[in-house]
Amino acid sequence: MEGPRPAGFWVRAVAAGVDFMLFALVHASFRAAARRWVPVDDGWPVESAAGTFTLLFTLAYTTVLHAVAGQTIGKLVVGARVVGIQGDLPGLGAALLRYVGYYVSATTAGLGFLMAGLRRDKRALHDLLAGTRVERVPASRPQPVAPEPPAVPTGETPIAPPAG
Repeated sequence: MEGPRPAGFWVRAVAAGVDFMLFALVHASFRAAARRWVPVDDGWPVESAAGTFTLLFTLAYTTVLHAVAGQTIGKLVVGARVVGIQGDLPGLGAALLRYVGYYVSATTAGLGFLMAGLRRDKRALHDLLAGTRVERVPASRPQPVAPEPPAVPTGETPIAPPAG
């Protein structure tokens, strides 16, 4: 049996879409909190506060989840995970570099992301920069469980089947 399959462009796009919906929800929450607690006359606009907190959230979310579990919620939903070239979880440094690489992939008019659809190994620019790849998580199938023999009440001797 060969190793895990790389996650293709559309699998990765759906995972990113799920994560971006979460980021939008977090941003809306931070914006609502900032409107309530950040003084407007303080010179720090509400959108800047919400944007800064959202940026810090996305940095921590992607970096920590990739380093600890190999998956964000989006990747969990589509059955994909980030691993290093050798198949182990990326370290914190590689996960952080991968996050920074998202911006590099985006600033190339999105071509850095499109690479995942064009390359045979399905690695995007941020994967190449960080030394990572995204693979499909093998579906786990439930293993059949052999039924246990019926319990014999304490103090009774089981009846042996006739020999024969």
